[in-house]
Amino acid sequence: MAEEQRSQVRDRDIGVEMRESFMDYAMSIIVSRALPDVRDGLKPVHRRILFAMSELGMSSDKPYKKSARIVGEVIGKYHPHGDSAVYETMVRMAQDFSLRYMLIDGHGNFGSIDGDFAAAMRYTEARLSKIAMEMLRDINKETIDFAPNYDGEEHEPTVLPARFPNLLVNGLTGIAVGMATNIPPHNLGEVIDGVQAMIRNPDITPIELMDYIKGPDFPTAGFVMGREGIRQAYTTGRGSVTMRARATIEENGGKARIIVHELPYQVNKARLVEKIAELVREKKIEGITDLRDESDRNGMRVVIELRRDITPSVVLNNLYKQTQMQMNFSYNMLALVNREPRVLNLRDILYYYLQHQIEVIRRRTEFDLKKAEARAHILEGLRIALDHLDEVIKLIRASQTAEEARDGLISRFSLTYDQAQAILDMRLQRLTGLERDKIEAEYAELQKKIAELKAILADEQLVLQIISEELEDVKSRFGDERRTELMASDDEILDEDLIPREDVVVSVTHSGYVKRLPVTTYRSQKRGGRGVIGMDTKDNDFVEHLFVSNTHHFLLFFTNKGKVYRLKAYEIPDLSRTARGTPIINLLQIEQGETVNAVIPVESFESEQFLFFATKQGVVKKTPLDDYSNIRKIGLIAINLREDDELIGVKLTDGNQEIIMGTSQGMSIRFPEQDVRPMGRSATGVRGINSDDDDFVIDMDVVVPENEVLIVTSKGYGKRTPISEYRIQTRGGKGIKTLNVTEKNGPIVGLKVVQNDEDLMIMTSSGTMIRMSMDGISTMGRNTQGVKLIHIREEDSVATVTRVARSDEQETNEELEEDAQVEGTSSETDET
Repeated sequence: MAEEQRSQVRDRDIGVEMRESFMDYAMSIIVSRALPDVRDGLKPVHRRILFAMSELGMSSDKPYKKSARIVGEVIGKYHPHGDSAVYETMVRMAQDFSLRYMLIDGHGNFGSIDGDFAAAMRYTEARLSKIAMEMLRDINKETIDFAPNYDGEEHEPTVLPARFPNLLVNGLTGIAVGMATNIPPHNLGEVIDGVQAMIRNPDITPIELMDYIKGPDFPTAGFVMGREGIRQAYTTGRGSVTMRARATIEENGGKARIIVHELPYQVNKARLVEKIAELVREKKIEGITDLRDESDRNGMRVVIELRRDITPSVVLNNLYKQTQMQMNFSYNMLALVNREPRVLNLRDILYYYLQHQIEVIRRRTEFDLKKAEARAHILEGLRIALDHLDEVIKLIRASQTAEEARDGLISRFSLTYDQAQAILDMRLQRLTGLERDKIEAEYAELQKKIAELKAILADEQLVLQIISEELEDVKSRFGDERRTELMASDDEILDEDLIPREDVVVSVTHSGYVKRLPVTTYRSQKRGGRGVIGMDTKDNDFVEHLFVSNTHHFLLFFTNKGKVYRLKAYEIPDLSRTARGTPIINLLQIEQGETVNAVIPVESFESEQFLFFATKQGVVKKTPLDDYSNIRKIGLIAINLREDDELIGVKLTDGNQEIIMGTSQGMSIRFPEQDVRPMGRSATGVRGINSDDDDFVIDMDVVVPENEVLIVTSKGYGKRTPISEYRIQTRGGKGIKTLNVTEKNGPIVGLKVVQNDEDLMIMTSSGTMIRMSMDGISTMGRNTQGVKLIHIREEDSVATVTRVARSDEQETNEELEEDAQVEGTSSETDET
């Protein structure tokens, strides 16, 4: 016997054994106890409590049941650990100051924000909350996997269907071995809006998601100071935000007092009051004469009385600095992805949740399809029986046993076992005419339902649409206003906030160099001037696009291939007046052979506005602006161009304006925008003007009543013509003459609708720029040649023109110059 025992003993290095055993223990803690699953945002103990309550029938519309019964069910079937661990978890899920949206509806004493413990489990009662039912919805439709429990006698879910993103909505804290997670709660409506945005734009970035998910939303409200920590956490998965209590200063009989209404998340109010009292006793905070807690069922109210000679704001700042009235929350968004711990950014969490929902909807649809097909299969058998009713009855009556009757039906009518059994189980009342009609109606309805279910399984867009609709339903029923207010930090300003809002000139060259500089760089000159050097262009390069925008506006870049890209104006480098610029390929992911042919600034994307397109071959198109709100970094198709065509102009309209187009050989057409119906983003468009083979469209603009049409030619000639001389025509025609093109003035390069209180900027191919007042340009008829606007050398030509709004500063300077001239004249007269 001793020899047999010795043969079972193996030598083992204690270091290897300790390392392997510890790793097994650590992974068990990480996967099975401490970390949440990214799909439902629950640890195993939370999931087991909710599932056990569901199995016990403790839904939100049923009476409360003893907490002890719930705890016993959980530890007896699913969670082989101490009852105190289960009950403490359950208590936290029922506290309105711990969870943003409580998953358990508690009845009795479940603790307080002062740190009071909950009553013993034998005294309290509970049931599932209404929103918890959304975590469990469709769990019985094979939407998730089940696994054996700890003793193999029961089965428990590995994840819940979770019809809302619980990991972000309620957050979670957990400490594993060598790692920890700390995710704050968020507003349900904002998180669902974020998921909806991801459904619309799968390539959305964490920064873009911040337009929907503003930041944490704690159940205890208060303030979050600064957004840089939120931005860091959402982009990297780790970060820190500063929470601050909400406090107000009141005057009371000539003395001031501080009233605390809301506290940072997870701060114990009673301990905070004790800490303030301790700081007063130790004279670390001066000027507090009384401290009392006046909180009641109507809300929190901690009163701090101050001396008359004390500045309340100084005391309040000291309280923020020395107590938990201000503290940090450290993000560590660690969760299990396929049973492996991973640090996730905001987009990752929503992505894995959305993938989970796609699987849930697919599995639910497959379950419903199997059930519908099974029922339709039975109904098909019943229909056969009703069609051969006399023969069926005769066969059954002639059979000695049920088995013989069933086999006879299967043999005679080619039925399945289930169909034959259903016929035998059919009640006599189903033989009536009315019942037969019900069977036919049910069968027809099932065929329709089966077709719809198969369509869902065949189209992921339908699956996403269902997810979107169900999320919107959850939002409408459980969504509420944000509690935590987001404020700019005292010592933190966002990068974008540091950039002043000012008008800038943005220029793009033919070779693809871009830059911006202030509008005031160019002083106003008289007509016919020589201009100033606006850019040091390289050989064979010239400025092709020149426009005015605001630093905080979006810039939409439309290319010759019909694609659109997007930047903020401040993202374009601010360079000197003579600098060449930055290659646009460093800012936009444009393809080889693609050039920017139109650029427009957009302040915001509104559905009431449209983008109106014009191409070189005279094709036009109108598309709602909000179709371009989600533009990927790799660009987006803006218009589907025909062969050998390219985009030459884009304008922002309200859908009810008039359009004027001009060609290089002096033809133009004016037509109502309503002649062009709204089209999709990738549509081709319709004919705007029918130009000759040797002619092409050079520009397009929006008509403004009482304004004038400015024409500029390649050799520096130009003129203004009243808009009234251009009659309204039907789109698609030849148009009318707008300029007499000759060898002297050259073909048209620009057509703009202008007004007198604007300036005109002209830039030549060599980079020379001139800025002049619009009212200094002559007004002439349509069939004229124009006057000289800028002196052009023989080898040079006008490259681009743009109108510029006069700045207030410029108008003020002009008024001051005029006043100075008047004063000078008056002084000379007095001396005389």
